[in-house]
Amino acid sequence: MKRLVVLASVCALVAACSDDAPADADGDGEVSAAEMAAEVEKADIKPQAGEYSASSELVSIDIPGAPEGMADMMKGAMKSQDNKFCITQEQADKGFEEMAKESQQGDCTVKSFEVDGGDIDAVMSCSAAGQGEMSITLDGSGTATTMEMEVTMEGKLPQIGDAKMVMRTTQKRIGDCPA
Repeated sequence: MKRLVVLASVCALVAACSDDAPADADGDGEVSAAEMAAEVEKADIKPQAGEYSASSELVSIDIPGAPEGMADMMKGAMKSQDNKFCITQEQADKGFEEMAKESQQGDCTVKSFEVDGGDIDAVMSCSAAGQGEMSITLDGSGTATTMEMEVTMEGKLPQIGDAKMVMRTTQKRIGDCPA
C-alpha cells in the first residue's frame, strides 16, 4: 500500500506539467523510474516543502468468491485512514526522482504514466509470492500542494478468484513542517 501512496504522490505533485511524449521513452512496455523522473524534469516542477495531511478511504470492494464475511472484515481493516507527513526543503529540492524510484521497488512495474494539465493516469502491475498479481489503475488530479486520486486494484486472489477494490486518497499541504 505504501508503494501506491508514493506513486500517487509522485503523480499528483507533478500534475501541473503536460505530457508531450509518452513516458515509456524506450518503448519496452514499462515506465522506469528514470523515465518517470524525465517526465517530471521536463515540467521543471518540484513539490512544495511543508506538512501534508493525507487521507484514504475504501470506496468499494467486490470479491465474489470470498468466504462469507471476508469482504466485511477487509472493509473494517481498511476503513478511512488519516495521517500527516512532511516534505523537507532538501527533499523538495531533489524533486521526484527518489519518490519515483521508491514506487518501483519490489514486484511492481509501471506500465503507463501520463500527466496532462493536472490530470493524472497511471497503470501498474504488482505481484507478491503466493498472493497473485494485481493491476492497479491511478486516476486523479493534483498540483504541487494537493492531490485527489482514485486507485482501482483488480486481479485474481489465490483460492478465491476475481477481486476488485477501489480506494480514494487525498493529500493537501496544511502548512510548514513542525520544528
